[in-house]
Order: sequence, then structure tokens, then C-alpha cells
Amino acid sequence: MAVLKDKPTWRGSRTREDRPSTDDGVERSGLLNSGERPKRSVEYGRRILRKERGKNWRSHYRLSVEAGLTVSLAALVWIIRAPLYPAAEGFDVTLAEQEVVEMEEILQTKQIDRPPPPPRPPVPVEVADDTILDDDELDLDVTLDMNEAAAYIPPPPVEEVEEEEEDLTEIFVVVEQMPEIIGGANKIYEFLEYPPIARQAQMEGLVVIQVVVEPDGTGSNPIVAKSAGGVLDEAAIEAVTKLRYNPGRQRGRAVRVKLAIPIRFMLRERS
Repeated sequence: MAVLKDKPTWRGSRTREDRPSTDDGVERSGLLNSGERPKRSVEYGRRILRKERGKNWRSHYRLSVEAGLTVSLAALVWIIRAPLYPAAEGFDVTLAEQEVVEMEEILQTKQIDRPPPPPRPPVPVEVADDTILDDDELDLDVTLDMNEAAAYIPPPPVEEVEEEEEDLTEIFVVVEQMPEIIGGANKIYEFLEYPPIARQAQMEGLVVIQVVVEPDGTGSNPIVAKSAGGVLDEAAIEAVTKLRYNPGRQRGRAVRVKLAIPIRFMLRERS
């Protein structure tokens, strides 16, 4: 039974030749058979070879890329500079001398506006002799007798124009003097009562009543132009019809005029 004294240690930096061989004839008990290598040593060696091949491939790849770029750049420079080299033997290349053109500064000249020539005199045109016309003999045997009394001409009859009676039933919208509430706008609160049903239901809103103010100062034909609820509308109509107005006037005469009266119903919070 043979005993291995020194266990070989392999590093990745060692080459294949530096690695100890397993075919030195040493037999390991339980591990080596006749003519066979340890399985672990073979796998480890393959792994090391793959690493070395990868390193060599990377170094060769870098060199190959650098060499290819160098050759490509050299070829590109040669292609660009090839026309600049002298022509081949048997050909003469001469460059024509370029003519130098001198630019002369041209001074701008001002054009002087000359006055237009005077118009030509008109050419005289020969006109035939004027023809003398004979005066017509006029019969002027007219006498004016200042002593003769002027005949009296009566004036034309004056037509009597009957004045049209104005229609008192016409209702105006805009007149010279609009109607007003007697006592001011606050007078309406004397005739306005907040309905109890609306107070319990917490009803509020704006009601606009359109009324016709008659020539005698009364209100008629109330119409709800803006409604806030049935109960509130009725209370507003009743208050508007009880008011008295200064009638509207057109040309100093009292006429019928439409008037819009807004009434806002609002509950006050009890403190």
C-alpha cells in the first residue's frame, strides 16, 4: 500500500507542462485501477484548460481587432491621399495657373432728377370767321298801368283737421314719466303677509309681479312673471293689487303702463 506524501496543488497560473502527471506509476489504494486516472483530477484539469483557452482567446481577439483597425485605417489614408501623389511615369500632370481677378470697387453714382421739359405750346387752329346773327325783332308793345287796381284774390279755404282721439285703452311699456308706488317701495310690506304654510315649510324665493297701472292710480291685471311657489305668488299678487300708484304720463297725459314689481320672501333666523 503506497502513501502519497506530498499532495500536488495546481494553480490557474501554471501551464500544462508544470502540472504533475498522474501516470508516474504510483498506485492509490481504492482510487486507481490499472491504467486509469482519478476522475476528479481529470475534471479539474479540463476546467483549467478551458480557463486558459478563454484567456488566450481574449488576448488573441484583442490583437486581431487592433490589427484589423490598423490595416483598415492605413488603406483608407492611402485611398484618400492617392490622387495627391505624382502621376505614374509616362504622364505629365500640369496645373493651369489660376488667373487672379482683381475686384474694383464701383462707386455708386447718384442720379440727379432733372425737371421735366416744359410742355409744348398749343398749335393754333384756324377758325372760320364769326357769323353775325341778326337780332330777332321782339314785340315789346306792352304797357303796365300802375293805377289799375289789383284784382283781389281770395285765400284758399282752410281745411279743418279733426284731432284724433287717443286710444285710452292702449297699454304702454315705456313712457316719459313711469308710474311709482305712493309711499315708496317699502309701502308694500304693509300689505304683504308671509303665509304660515310657507313659513312652516321654510319656503323662500323671489316673485316678480307684472301689473298694469291705470290712469286713476290703481293696479289691475296682475301677472306672475317669476314664480317662487303657489302660496308665495298669491301673497305677492294680493299685496300688489292693494297698492296705490302715481300713474304714468305720456305727453302730460295719464296713460296705462305696465310695471314689474319684484318681491323677495326670506325667513330670518331666530337668535
